[in-house]
Amino acid sequence: MRLDGLVRLVRAAALLLLLAPLPLAHGALTIEIIGAGANQFPIAIVPFRAEAGLPQQLTPVIEADLARSGMFKTVDAGGVNPTPSEPQDVNFPTWRARGADAIVIGSISPLSDGRYDIRFRLMDVGKQVQLAGFAYTASREQLRFTAHKIADVIYEKLTGDKGVFSTRIAYVVKRGGARFELQVADADGYGAQTILDSREPIISPSWSPDGTRIAYVSFEAKKPVVYVQSITTGTRKAVANFWGSNSAPAWSPDGRRLAVCLTKDGGSQLYIISADGGEATRLMRSNAIDTEPNFSPAGDLLLFTSDRGGSPQIYGVPATGGEARRLTFEGSQNFSPRFSPDGKSFTFIQRNGNRFNVAVQDLATRQVQVLTNGSVDESPSFAPNGRMILYATVVGGRGILSAVSSDGRVKQRLTEGAGDAREPAWGPLPK
Repeated sequence: MRLDGLVRLVRAAALLLLLAPLPLAHGALTIEIIGAGANQFPIAIVPFRAEAGLPQQLTPVIEADLARSGMFKTVDAGGVNPTPSEPQDVNFPTWRARGADAIVIGSISPLSDGRYDIRFRLMDVGKQVQLAGFAYTASREQLRFTAHKIADVIYEKLTGDKGVFSTRIAYVVKRGGARFELQVADADGYGAQTILDSREPIISPSWSPDGTRIAYVSFEAKKPVVYVQSITTGTRKAVANFWGSNSAPAWSPDGRRLAVCLTKDGGSQLYIISADGGEATRLMRSNAIDTEPNFSPAGDLLLFTSDRGGSPQIYGVPATGGEARRLTFEGSQNFSPRFSPDGKSFTFIQRNGNRFNVAVQDLATRQVQVLTNGSVDESPSFAPNGRMILYATVVGGRGILSAVSSDGRVKQRLTEGAGDAREPAWGPLPK
């Protein structure tokens, strides 16, 4: 597997481990929580009325979502008679005695067209008032997504941050000696779908801001070419197929342009192209290897990795071009930068000795916090609310996906059934 020069150098150790042959088999992502927040909010999720006979029950999904965030402690909701589904049914002293600060109740009713009417309420146990309540109409296929949406509402109401349980992630799975799959799954690992299956490597998936397309690099033409593919229709187009290497696509916030790394003019340099393809405009000129661009949420700044100072470090440059400014100074190497959704910080991989770890740096203060302690971490990607970072790592010689909260307290492992997972990218909030 041949990557762009700089990335190949700084990630060599990781890729050697990740490319080891694996048995040919299929599996789905499963999530293991290995760390939690310091203060967890106690909440009871009462089984919704009439959900027992559904093809997909909602309350187990809601409970798992909240528990996976590391910010909630679920309180046993069993053995309460009658089971409340409306505010007037709630015996608040009973739930207070169980230690719940909030309770979720709801009901599901079938409609004549085969869909379901789903209603839920979030109740404050201490104040004995309703905090939120919504009604949804969902088909059989939309039940799980609706559960994620309910969990999003609960999370936002109780934390003040947007919930991301209804988002999706993309990642690459390697199976056997030479088979690569670009997959898309729900944020909890459920419902994984392969959108590209190839005998050649696939790297650098990047979500469009509206979540309808993914840009990625495929080696199926025996060299790296940037493609843009529709998630819904599967149609795709080669948008950067110039002489030499075409790599590291990054979307502009308006979804109209891509920043890419090209070698068509000799060195590894950054260019801007239309998301539909066409001519490429060079962003700046240097004798260094410049790669891994990433737009700020406002679209006015690009982060990128460069060895212009002698070792791989992270720089910033105006999106219209201009003078680059070095941003990282700690660690022997720093690369793979990705802006936080609020644009106030960025995550990246920092090398210290022989360890490659996920770190976060505040743009204003330059304060750095290393969040992981693995030996070979790579490809960090922020959740759209900025609270979690998805990344690839190696455990027991096998490539898996992991997630860590932006404060380092909550940790998860997302394991693919029998494949080698890497190159993760967290999708945007659903429209």
